[in-house]
Amino acid sequence: MAVRLDEDRRRELGAALQGFYLEAFDEELSAFRADQLLDFFLEVAAPRVYNQAVQDARAHLQEKLDDLDGEVYAPEAAL
Repeated sequence: MAVRLDEDRRRELGAALQGFYLEAFDEELSAFRADQLLDFFLEVAAPRVYNQAVQDARAHLQEKLDDLDGEVYAPEAAL
């Protein structure tokens, strides 16, 4: 699954990379290189992060479903 970003989001993330690079390494990063880094991260890291987020959400929902009886169970009156 390829992660696609709209142009506004790409610009925001590119600017964030440039700011990070300047602060962390005290060097400027061109917009072209920031865009290349962003493409690399989207190709390599994004699918792994996305899959982990899906698994985390699944585990959270499963935990809630497993505890559903305890949360909403209403005792039945004897007949």
